[in-house]
Amino acid sequence: MKQMKSITLKHYSCIAAVVFMLLLASPAFAGQNNPDRNAYFGETHLHTSWSLDAFAFDNLINSPKEAYEYAQGKTIKHPLGYPIKIKRPLDWMVVTDHSEYVGVTTEANTPGSKLSKLPAAQPFILKGNTPEDFLKLAEAIFKLQSGPPNKDLNNPEYNAEIWKKNVALADEAYKPGKFTTFYGYEWTSNTNYRNLHRTIYFRGGKTVDRPFTALDSSHPEDLWKWMDEQRKKGIALMASSHNANFSDGKMYPTEVDSKGRPINDIWSDARLRNERLTEVKQSKGQSEVHPMLSPSDKFAIYELISSFLIGQPETDGQIPVIAGSYVRQALKDGVAMKEIKGYNPYKFGFIGGSDSHNGAAPYRQDNYFGDVGINNGTDKTRMAGHDIAGIDARLLNPAGLTGVWAEENTRESIWDALYRRETFCTSGPAIKVRFFGGWNYPQNILNSNKWVKSAYAGGVTMGNDLPPAGAKAPTFIVWAEKDPTSGNLDRIQIVKGWSKNGQSYEKIYDVAWAGDRKADKWTGEVPPIQSTVDIDNATYKNTVGAKELKTVWVDPDFDPATHAFYYARVLEIPTPRWTTIQAKQLNIAPPDVCEATVQERAWSTPIWLTPDAKALKAAKPGLTVADLRAKGAVALDDKQLKEFIVGKSYFIVNNTTGRGFKVRYDKQGNSLMMNMGRTMLLPSLTGNISLTGYQGMPAPYSIKNGRIVTLVCGKPIELTVYKLGDRNYMARSNEYGYVNYEFLPKPPVNFIDLMNAKKLESN
Repeated sequence: MKQMKSITLKHYSCIAAVVFMLLLASPAFAGQNNPDRNAYFGETHLHTSWSLDAFAFDNLINSPKEAYEYAQGKTIKHPLGYPIKIKRPLDWMVVTDHSEYVGVTTEANTPGSKLSKLPAAQPFILKGNTPEDFLKLAEAIFKLQSGPPNKDLNNPEYNAEIWKKNVALADEAYKPGKFTTFYGYEWTSNTNYRNLHRTIYFRGGKTVDRPFTALDSSHPEDLWKWMDEQRKKGIALMASSHNANFSDGKMYPTEVDSKGRPINDIWSDARLRNERLTEVKQSKGQSEVHPMLSPSDKFAIYELISSFLIGQPETDGQIPVIAGSYVRQALKDGVAMKEIKGYNPYKFGFIGGSDSHNGAAPYRQDNYFGDVGINNGTDKTRMAGHDIAGIDARLLNPAGLTGVWAEENTRESIWDALYRRETFCTSGPAIKVRFFGGWNYPQNILNSNKWVKSAYAGGVTMGNDLPPAGAKAPTFIVWAEKDPTSGNLDRIQIVKGWSKNGQSYEKIYDVAWAGDRKADKWTGEVPPIQSTVDIDNATYKNTVGAKELKTVWVDPDFDPATHAFYYARVLEIPTPRWTTIQAKQLNIAPPDVCEATVQERAWSTPIWLTPDAKALKAAKPGLTVADLRAKGAVALDDKQLKEFIVGKSYFIVNNTTGRGFKVRYDKQGNSLMMNMGRTMLLPSLTGNISLTGYQGMPAPYSIKNGRIVTLVCGKPIELTVYKLGDRNYMARSNEYGYVNYEFLPKPPVNFIDLMNAKKLESN
């Protein structure tokens, strides 16, 4: 009996060990479940040989299988044949091949496949490997993409079959606790060469039979409707807008949707429900901010890429509209819409990606091998400035990265982090960023080794709304840690935006920085950090900057009666750009079409703030068109406007800010605005002055239908002038019915007198 008992116990021990190992291997027990959450870095936007255009770029070899292998650190081949390897393996990934004709070229070139036997597929079968063969293929692909849908190649049966293969490869590569994959694709709406692209992500498990494509509809509203229908079936999915800088102002509209219908709360809710994320950085530049929209931002001139709209008679050579194409302006428009209309469609998590078409992406300046196959696959091709769809190859840049704060590296945990918008993105390096907002964080909270737990308990993290709490100013905790293999950190900034009387504003605060630099007494700006870059040798020294930066910051300009948002931006010290590194390798001069150095960076998702009801009630209301009309004001007609402004100059004051500017309307149809004094809180697009005005440069104007029509950052803005007694007021069409401007009957003696006069008048 003793022997039997001993054997039984041994058997139980073995069984228990096996069960324990199985539990560890299951998703629920994979990795360490950290309630304070870990930072996991991933790719949200990558194309393989299954994408129609990638195949045309000579990417014949890297399918989703190779993409997953590369992301995990395995060496694979570039489409041109040489070995490539990632510098730092990723934690998770979504392959997002174009859904339109996905896999057509791959299947057409697979002997024996159903699709290869179709007559419609024959133009996409490579007859050889010469430049002429690829040119013929590229021409066939362009003709297919630009023409009406091809029913034979857009066959639901083939779409479903290829989607199943996509899902199977993602499942095969998924290693809970080590490497996470998601099902995904890109919905590629490109009407009139305006990028309205979205990437679609699925949580896993139950998924769709086939993707909804831009061949089904090119309108994002129809995509959202389809997504809602899938969600009712129990399929978890969400979308991200991307490459807004190529949207010609269409990505973030404020007036009408893609079908020309007025934007309302239903539209806003549909967008918020489905588009939880937006891409801030990728290989075709950043979409955070443009200097024409945010002229007071000294770091806005960073990886800017804008291409001419080419391909249609109505777009050939057109310069794209900037307004509606950048994230920060969308955030500002969103809080203004919330203030006036009660809804905000632009509350999204920040992500970064590559948009590489190689099945692999370069994320570092010193490992840059391009992202569009043969078009920029060699250093000589890149540095020769090869034209890629209207873009100089030297202006392209390494991919962005998405960071999430999640409990563990599993589909469930990372998906939930993406969905709740606890995300941040970087320009490529694995910089970690945390951002919390609350009302009662103590100034010494960061001294505790349990500060993260306290931060979660005492406030909200990025991606959330901070509930109102009276007139008390909010407190923010921001922390950043450098990538150990990249440059040290220069500074952390907090970007604030807010709305008042239909106008939106922004201000940037330096809140933490490296070294003993002193912030300017009056502006709060911190001087630039020393550059250690040796441009001739394409090197730098990490002798300046910090490995970690952190602080607790209280908004010094808090107004409890305004809708606002805040997000953190982290800057590295200057390092050599990839063009400088490869110029050194080729023994040529660094190109002058781009900067020789770069300050890599990271961005947190915003935290939004809703004003206190009591503060709103106590705030002095702004003047509206309805108020003016009730007092007997009359709008000037075309004839009266011409008599009033043409060939004349006026001093105008913004009654919301108390700031003034001078404007002249000449007889040649040009307006010239000059700012009166330095404007720290520049409202830009939705305020009293544009970049052109700030610099004193002319902007065209015309008079039509009782409006002065001006172009602000490419967007037409209508100005209506109202006369009430001996006073003249002006309302802008994008300020939601408020009348924020007043013409002064005579020039003020000086700016201070103007400010004092307005204060006395208000009393």
